[in-house]
Amino acid sequence: MATGIAHRLFMANFTNIIITEIPKPICVRRTVAFSEAVYKKKTEVEEVTAEYAQNLEEVFDIWEEKYIAVMVDPEWAVVGELKPNAAVDAIMAKKNIGTRKDEAPIVIGVGPGFHAPSDVHAVIESNRGHHLGRAIYKGSPEAHTGVPGPTMGYTKERVLRAPHSGAIKHVKDIGSEVKKGDLILYIDKTLVFATIDGILRGLIREIDIAANEKIGDIDPRGIKEYCYTITEKARAISGGFLEALLPFYGAV
Repeated sequence: MATGIAHRLFMANFTNIIITEIPKPICVRRTVAFSEAVYKKKTEVEEVTAEYAQNLEEVFDIWEEKYIAVMVDPEWAVVGELKPNAAVDAIMAKKNIGTRKDEAPIVIGVGPGFHAPSDVHAVIESNRGHHLGRAIYKGSPEAHTGVPGPTMGYTKERVLRAPHSGAIKHVKDIGSEVKKGDLILYIDKTLVFATIDGILRGLIREIDIAANEKIGDIDPRGIKEYCYTITEKARAISGGFLEALLPFYGAV
């Protein structure tokens, strides 16, 4: 979701963009995530490039190159140092873990746990359905359901989760065609199998993970291109974010 927002902003000519990340991002859809810059130093999503910055001096250099900056800063302390016109909490933690609307002239939240205008200036609906991407200026989005959005009738079946904590070891790669029962990866010595037929659209990096962490995503539509393009959900949310941002931005 954060990549979708950053990409939409960049394409709308907002060029000084910084994404803050945890030291070891746990993104599953790595082929369309700017968080990969933490591991690879530079990554590209749909012809927009993001580069890893170790400090603010490097952030400014990256902006000069017309790239998006990515920085490890889980407490987003950089917000206080850069004093941006706008900040967005797209952590998708399903709750507000401390974001306040006094942290920047414009603060926008994504998903459940935020209330506008008390916590943030606006919040964007992230739940699939009629209101996906809606900008909310008074109130809160729908509560977290715990059920992934349906694709060809599949919900929980298309998401792979870790049965326990441990170290990931890949057998399949993103973009692989899989059948139900195919071996996808190991967690230590535990085998994790495909739950449905489809394309392996997402796969977590070979890192240590916690129990119940999302570790894979199988797309039953079987279209390999979808592994490398931003989803309709992220586009809807990013469009709602841009809609919410612009009226406030004009007043800053």
